[in-house]
Amino acid sequence: MLAIFRQLPKQFPFPPPLLSSQRAPTRRRLLPPRLLMASPTAGDAPLAAPAPAADATDAALAAAAAVPDPDAEFGFQRPELGKEKLAGTVGFHERHVFLCYKGPEVWPSHVEAAESDRLPRLLAAAIKARKSNLKKTTKLTICEGEDGTESSNGDVLIFPDMIRYRGLTHFDVDNFVEEVLVKDTEWLPGSPEAISGSYVFVCSHGSRDKRCGVCGPALIKRFKEDINGLGLDGQVAVSACSHVGGHKYAGNVIIFRSDDKGDVTGHWYGYVVPDDVPVLLHKHIGQGEIVDHLWRGQMGLSEEQQKQALELRNMTNGAKESLEENGTDGASCNPPATGGGCCQGNGGFTCCQTDLPKEKQDKSVAAEQNQENDKESGAGGKKGHTKTCSMPTWFETWERADTYAALAVVAAAASVFVAFRIYKNLN
Repeated sequence: MLAIFRQLPKQFPFPPPLLSSQRAPTRRRLLPPRLLMASPTAGDAPLAAPAPAADATDAALAAAAAVPDPDAEFGFQRPELGKEKLAGTVGFHERHVFLCYKGPEVWPSHVEAAESDRLPRLLAAAIKARKSNLKKTTKLTICEGEDGTESSNGDVLIFPDMIRYRGLTHFDVDNFVEEVLVKDTEWLPGSPEAISGSYVFVCSHGSRDKRCGVCGPALIKRFKEDINGLGLDGQVAVSACSHVGGHKYAGNVIIFRSDDKGDVTGHWYGYVVPDDVPVLLHKHIGQGEIVDHLWRGQMGLSEEQQKQALELRNMTNGAKESLEENGTDGASCNPPATGGGCCQGNGGFTCCQTDLPKEKQDKSVAAEQNQENDKESGAGGKKGHTKTCSMPTWFETWERADTYAALAVVAAAASVFVAFRIYKNLN
């Protein structure tokens, strides 16, 4: 064995054992292990300081950047907004029924089929079951309802009838559908209330589609702000509503308004953004004019009829704009009198500067100045690029009766002349 150990250093390069005088002094008292790990011993290198934690602000910004912007993905900044044609995207229906029931924050994806919400489910089932017996093609939509408000849970709004029934319960659904929607009579347990003004419904059904869940509340907020600012409270009502079809066209807005004749129509708008709200209030509700570039369709028209209606309006508006550009407004006019008086056409129209809009008055004054400058500079002068009313021919200014009278006078004069010539020859 000794012979083997004498040979080991030659085969394995182990360092030789230290002598007692070369060994490090040992501790007389052993320290606990945690202190040994925490406190460096003499001769050891100092421990490195722990790395500082990331700044809280930078971490918050990084977390926010990782979360997608809902407006950019589902709201008014989404890429597909305004990419498709809107006209003709409303299904044909002649009557629109709105059931006031809770709010969009608790509506399930298909509120008309939810087991927990009996009233919407039973009303939708009853309308579907009597579909073939209904006097008018009927569409059902859920709108926001809250007990103790103007639109309480169970209230029913019917357009274009412009009536409200209050307090419908799931016990009365079958009787209500039979009496009101099938027979077109009054529902005896309740009495219909006539409603007036304009009604705006905005799809805010976020559990059905996130685009309406993002766009709808923002539009409702803007509508209420502008209505309050314009003093239209009590004249225009705004409410959130459930799925109406075409979530890709969000924001979806439906407006019911009676025209000057008292006829009520429901117009659908799509791709509506908050900046469009003042336009809809001013043009559609205030003036009864349809905003064509946002118009999806109309209650009572088929999809093809909706497209044709838009084309007809475009043709009419195009012709109107063309006449306005020519400054004639659909009638020819006489040039102004040299004495500064006002000229009147035979047809009752006028081209007086005082009857023109201010913008057109400025153009007329500029045209007169250019004509005077042309006369002063002679034939070689450069003419201004203005449009003026051309002088009508003598025949265009005559009425048909005047023409016949003139011809009769000419014929009578010719007859007298011929008779005089014959009499003279006989003598």
